[in-house]
Amino acid sequence: MTSRTPEQSTASLRELAENRSLPAHQVMDQDTLAWIARNRPEASAAPPTLPYPPLMLVPDATWFAQPQLVDSIHGIRHNARVSLLAGLLAQEYGLDRDHSAALCAAAAVHDCRRRDDRDDPGHGRRAALWFTRNQPAVTTMLGRELPPDLSKQVAAAIGLHDVPYSDFTPEQNRAYQRAPHLIDLLKAADCLDRYRLPLTRWWPDPSHLRIVIPAWLHPVAFDLVIRSEQARLNGATNHGALIQARQLLNIRQ
Repeated sequence: MTSRTPEQSTASLRELAENRSLPAHQVMDQDTLAWIARNRPEASAAPPTLPYPPLMLVPDATWFAQPQLVDSIHGIRHNARVSLLAGLLAQEYGLDRDHSAALCAAAAVHDCRRRDDRDDPGHGRRAALWFTRNQPAVTTMLGRELPPDLSKQVAAAIGLHDVPYSDFTPEQNRAYQRAPHLIDLLKAADCLDRYRLPLTRWWPDPSHLRIVIPAWLHPVAFDLVIRSEQARLNGATNHGALIQARQLLNIRQ
């Protein structure tokens, strides 16, 4: 395997962020990852013993709207990490296996229809539509079918994950009421993976959420970013990098 470095710029994401000149497509680099690693949050509690292994669904490259997004900071690794974090939150909040699987599916798809790595308003709605049209591809990889009503909840969660609660329209509030647990947990899992971003002011801010993230999950989320991104920079495939990261985490089952 050969080492992988971003091709779009010689400047690091960290430098580009500080200069407010981040490109449309953003790929992790060694300098940025080293800076992230130096700012690890303190572990205030150990991970609990889990009743069953958390799911981690790794999206296929064909699910993404733009080829440049597959390996970007909103690409395969981000979506897969969010699915694992969602699975951990699902157990923390007592979701049954069907709802945990539904949440995992929503997380794996949530950013797949982005057009770039900037704000890209509406990408949640596009991803929800893509899921509705391509659900068999997702459930086949997930290894289980989802009941029709639960599939609708998945689409609702995907469609609202990028919309702040304060910006919900009356129609979006009605959609939220039909799937509050999936929407709240997907937003929280997505928030937890923000440790990959090159400025600390973009890192997880629980004040934007409606659920409490357990303290032990912050260092777990951080380590998932560091280990999977470093493995990818070292030449591992996306899937291989994610598996390495998951195996190295101290998550007891």
